[in-house]
Formats: sequence, structure tokens, C-alpha cells
Amino acid sequence: MNAIHVLLFAIMQGITELFPISSLGHGVIAPSLLGWDLNRDNPNFLPLLVVLHLGTATALLLYFRRDWIRLIGGVLRQHREPSNPEAKVFWLLVMATVPAGLLGLLLEKKLRLLFGNAELVSGVLAINGIVLWIGDRLKNRSARHTLETMGWQKAVGIGFAQALALIPGMSRSGVTLVAGLASGLDYAASARFSFLMATPIILAAGVLEVPKLLHHGLGTAGLGVIAAAGVLAGIFAWLSTWVLMRWFSSHEVQALRPFAVYCLLAGLGALTYLLAGG
Repeated sequence: MNAIHVLLFAIMQGITELFPISSLGHGVIAPSLLGWDLNRDNPNFLPLLVVLHLGTATALLLYFRRDWIRLIGGVLRQHREPSNPEAKVFWLLVMATVPAGLLGLLLEKKLRLLFGNAELVSGVLAINGIVLWIGDRLKNRSARHTLETMGWQKAVGIGFAQALALIPGMSRSGVTLVAGLASGLDYAASARFSFLMATPIILAAGVLEVPKLLHHGLGTAGLGVIAAAGVLAGIFAWLSTWVLMRWFSSHEVQALRPFAVYCLLAGLGALTYLLAGG
């Protein structure tokens, strides 16, 4: 990709990483539709991917910094306040993060084979839309839990739902939001838990690639372009989080419906276009 494509890819990554519309799916489908020369074996792609993930994780850390300070503070004082709610939420996040982390390490090579199949990913994106539509139907039931009263079994269930997002086209934030709604949380609590879960997962995705980056080098792309891409991804990730947290806090019903319609139309439209040889 040229510099303009790299920067556009960074903006798309920053938006779709948090919006429930699948960053992996868009990262596979959009270059195929737009004719971008995205070669994942190119020596420039790995440093770009690392920087984009670190930029997005930094944005999430900054946005939820007060939450993380409270949660870590709760853990530090747990020896004298064993039942404090901040420590409980922290350990729920840890338990919810484990399934996707383990499955990601075990299935990484097999899942990477899907990245070159834009038709399959388009179909999965449409399925993601159906999942979001179902999530809106679940919201018709009254919220039964807060994060502080949610049991560990439900947190682990949300974690296994997050593992579905290892499949390109399934949205990590989308499936965790729906799983949160199914567990009895409201939109705002589900979104908060989803985005807090995202921080260690996205950060780990970038950090795990660093040894490969050190081994293969930085490629031939300009460091300025890659750095700018990371900053753009971070800025748009922060803006996306800001928009979504307000959206889910102010919409008590059908908050996922617009994203469901988008994923259905985009997935089916891209699939039709690609199968027609477009």
C-alpha cells in the first residue's frame, strides 16, 4: 500500500476496532473491494499492524484511565477489603480475557488462512449483523445485573463469546455486547465491560508481534508514515469509544439495530460483488 492507503487503513482500523462491525472483516474486505495492494507477507505490514494495535490500546487506556485506576486500586486493597466491588470487576475481566487469549494462541495459524478469503469474510460479516439484531431483541428483557453483581460464570461466557471474534468478520465488541446483554447487563454496562476487555486483548495482540518485528526488522516503509498511522488509529479509536459510550448510554432500545443493518447490507453486498467477479 502507498502512504495514503496506509493512513486510510489506520483510520478504518481505529473506527472498526470499537464499532461492532469487525475490524478484521473490514481489513480483509475493504482492500479487496478498493483494489489496494495489501500483501500481509510484505515486510512493511508487520510493523504497521503492531503500531495500529498499540495506538488503539493506548486510546482505550487513556479513555478508561479512571476505571483502570479504580480497578487496580481495588485489587491493591483487597487484602483489607476482600469484597470490594472494584477488585471483583477486575478479576471478572481477567477471567473473561482468558478464553480468547488461549484460543488465539492455539489457533493463530489456522485463522490466518481465512484472511485471504474475502468472500468467506463477507458472509461472516453478514452473520455478525444477524447476531447484533438478536442482541437488540435480548434488550427487550429488563437488565438483571450490574458489573459488580455479575457472576464469574457469566463473565467467562462473555469471554468465550469474545473468542468468536478471532474469525474475521465477527466483531469483538459486537459479540461481547450481545453476550453482555444476554447475561442480564444493560447497554451501557455491556459496552463498558466490552471496552475494558478490549484493552488487554488489543495490547497483547500488538506486543506479541514485537519479537517477530525485532526479528524481521522494520521493513522499508518510512517510520514517519507508520508512526502517523498509529496516531491516527489511536485518535479515531478514542473518538469511536466516546461516541459509542454516549450512544449506548442514551439508547435504551435498538441501540445495535443500525450496526446490524449495516453489517447485513455490507456483508451481503460485498459477497455479491466479489462472487460476480467485481
